[in-house]
Amino acid sequence: MADTSQSAHPLHEEQWSAIRAHLQEELGDAAFRSWLKPLSLRRIEDGEAQVAAPTRFLRDWVSARYAARIAELWNQMNPDVHSVTIDVIVIGGIAPPASAPDETAGPSTGSTVAPSSETPSRGSYLRLRAVEEKIDDLSSPLNPRFSFNEFVVGKPNEFAHAAARRVAEADKTVPFNPLYLYGGVGLGKTHLMHAIARHIRERDPTRRVLYLSAEKFMYHFVRALRYKDTMAFKEQFRSADVLMIDDVQFICGKDSTQEEFFHTFNVLIDHNRQVVISGDRSPSDLDEMEERLRSRLGWGLVADIHATTYELRLGILHAKMETSGMIEVPRDVLEFLARRISSNIRELEMALNRVTAHATLVGRQIDLEMAKEVLRDVLRASERRITIEEIQRRVAEHYNIKLLEMSSERRARAVARPRQVAMFLSKQLTSRSLPEIGRKFGGRDHTTVMHAVRRIEELRQSDAAIAEDVELLKRTLES
Repeated sequence: MADTSQSAHPLHEEQWSAIRAHLQEELGDAAFRSWLKPLSLRRIEDGEAQVAAPTRFLRDWVSARYAARIAELWNQMNPDVHSVTIDVIVIGGIAPPASAPDETAGPSTGSTVAPSSETPSRGSYLRLRAVEEKIDDLSSPLNPRFSFNEFVVGKPNEFAHAAARRVAEADKTVPFNPLYLYGGVGLGKTHLMHAIARHIRERDPTRRVLYLSAEKFMYHFVRALRYKDTMAFKEQFRSADVLMIDDVQFICGKDSTQEEFFHTFNVLIDHNRQVVISGDRSPSDLDEMEERLRSRLGWGLVADIHATTYELRLGILHAKMETSGMIEVPRDVLEFLARRISSNIRELEMALNRVTAHATLVGRQIDLEMAKEVLRDVLRASERRITIEEIQRRVAEHYNIKLLEMSSERRARAVARPRQVAMFLSKQLTSRSLPEIGRKFGGRDHTTVMHAVRRIEELRQSDAAIAEDVELLKRTLES
């Protein structure tokens, strides 16, 4: 698998495409698909065209049979190219078994292949060198936009942001281990993970920071098992100074991956290496995760990123306009977007991008009517996704109680009745199961939620005030 972290210049990509097309015509579709299509251009540097092959066997085969022709075509296409290398890119240092090519296939790894006698001489020595490159850095690419400077802080995320900065600014000390960030989709977990990784690397480039998704961790582990090279896998991950795993919920139910992650986690903690994890639920709610692993994920600091408030969403829109240099959007349109798209920051930013792009491409003035027309599908989808957190907040505001009372143990009627109303609306307006709703209300049992739903149903028939409250809250949440 080629390393795409450094892409080739567009002009060089065009030249490579022309060379590939020439080879396909010259060799035929079958040979091209089998041997040359998997090759990719990595970059051209100091007069050397660097081409990537996914396996040692493919590299050796191409080196023996097609290397001189590739070198010849490169020289014809670009006289500045003085050499061509074919690199094997081995992700995580785990290579597939090297199947030996035919004995007549030509030179093996590390040999120099001179161009054919027909190669035109331009005062430069064309050569092809086959090398194997081991990539030590398993990290996924970091989004340059995801920095602390571009993270808009508000009440729902201030605690998680403060914890993330503390970890990022620690001088090789470990303030919390692990730091576990959790929250719903699109609330900023990945942004904070990228910001931590970038900040640590910028402050101390010698620290080895591995950032990747749980899904990618599982991929590397399965690949190591397949090629019987688990020792290389263990060395790669357990030598990290900072290990960051995003979306840990993806390994729930994957017993073998959980087992390896558990041991990797323990080794790093024992050696005082920083571990940062993110998930969509708190450790205690990861139902298919092994109990011992759930327990360890909650050892350090667990920081929740709550659903966004209107003020935070509006601040995010203003910040995006300032940093991206997009055209001016009227304040009433920004307020409309912040009010109507409440579940997901990504969708909020996407909506703003769509409005400004439409105005730029079509030449239409941005106003409220135009925004509603352009975002008709987004607004419909947003109306269908009401969160339990939003229900709790609206109900708490309506009954003038603290939001924390929704998950407290207090049973006074002034608190218990609004809590039952919120449970009822959660069942009516969301697709969450009874156990999921119970967990959002302080870890209550699903039977408690069932009782609340039945009780509010009864009171709506006999108590006009309750019926009015429920109807008003329902209209407010759906508007």
